[in-house]
Amino acid sequence: MEKYLQSQLEEIRGADILIGIPSYNNIHTIGHVVRAVTAGLAKYFPGAKAVIFNSDGGSTDGTQEEVKRVQIEDFKTILTSHPVHPIHKIVTPYHGIPGKGSAFRAIFEAAGSLNVKACAVVDSDLRSITPEWMDLLLTPVYDEGFDYVAPLYARHKFDGTITNSIVYPLTRTLYGKRIRQPIGGDFGFSGELAKFYLTKDVWETDVARFGIDIWMTTLAVAEGYKVCQSYLGAKLHDAKDPGSDLGPMFAQVVSSVYGLMADYQNFWEKVKESQPIPTFGFHYDVGLEPVSVNVERMIRSFRLGLKDLMEIWRKALPPETARWLESIGRLSEEAFFFPQDLWVRIIYDFAITYHNGSVHRDHLLKSMIPLYLGWVASFVRENHESSAREVEEKIEHLCEVFEEMKPYLIERWTTGGN
Repeated sequence: MEKYLQSQLEEIRGADILIGIPSYNNIHTIGHVVRAVTAGLAKYFPGAKAVIFNSDGGSTDGTQEEVKRVQIEDFKTILTSHPVHPIHKIVTPYHGIPGKGSAFRAIFEAAGSLNVKACAVVDSDLRSITPEWMDLLLTPVYDEGFDYVAPLYARHKFDGTITNSIVYPLTRTLYGKRIRQPIGGDFGFSGELAKFYLTKDVWETDVARFGIDIWMTTLAVAEGYKVCQSYLGAKLHDAKDPGSDLGPMFAQVVSSVYGLMADYQNFWEKVKESQPIPTFGFHYDVGLEPVSVNVERMIRSFRLGLKDLMEIWRKALPPETARWLESIGRLSEEAFFFPQDLWVRIIYDFAITYHNGSVHRDHLLKSMIPLYLGWVASFVRENHESSAREVEEKIEHLCEVFEEMKPYLIERWTTGGN
């Protein structure tokens, strides 16, 4: 930790709550986030000593200056009483691999240095954050004895397809907790858990990038910390077509999920079924922004994968699964359909291949993308007219198929995929 930052933390002399806001060129949204956080701390934790910690990735658009500038001039407009303690604010660049995980590492270090009781992290591109999020993310830790609070959002039925198709069903099946948004981006956690995260040497891996969310969630569950989730309403941010610009996120998230399977094999092999977790917050319906989905482009990507990547797929998949994919490739666009049990087999077989290292891991993960797009295209086509509630029921059914087929994973994992 740099001397300047260390001296700032020492001047504060300990705190009760720390809110981390990672950022990179978010000048248009971060002011709203800081105002909402400030108001929430003042309203729900007026007696607590709180710090807002902006961990910035070297923004060039004035993001750091905006964080310093923003303040609530008159708390009387939103509160019945003034906060007892002034809310401290620290703005600092983080160091290490450019990425969200490196920003979080600086937040964990600050939480440890200040010896806080409760922490929360919130995304800097949020347009839907309200002061109530501070209550929902912090109170379960501050007052109820929980160590980890995952977010629960209302989302458009086709937003969050990596979560819905892979991360939620797989982590629920492996670790036995139904954490609906394990890579949500906005979390609450105890100071003790922040200190535990710092003991792990992962900061040169994909955890330092987009893998951080699933790593935090998995460690909290597998290491026996007390977990819950809080309903935050809508998450309005820069949602994208699930088939466009996946960038490095897909590979980094899936790489982290698969890597953690090796770390916690002794834990997940014993988990027989999943259980719901405590949920805080008031559920209510919200208006959601539409998510445009280009199904035709996703199907084209799948067909291109069949042509160009079958050599890699055959190394990862049993022969009958590869033949099944080829038969799907021969379907017309109108008849295109990707069965659930085939998708589950693919996720499991790629996990096994990732583990045994028989295919270069970067190549393996990149080759998954056309398969993922084929699955999403089929899911969107099948549910185009379905309500959000009906789609959620379909995702729950997919999770049940993952759980039912877990013996397939365990058997092939223990035999190295043979």
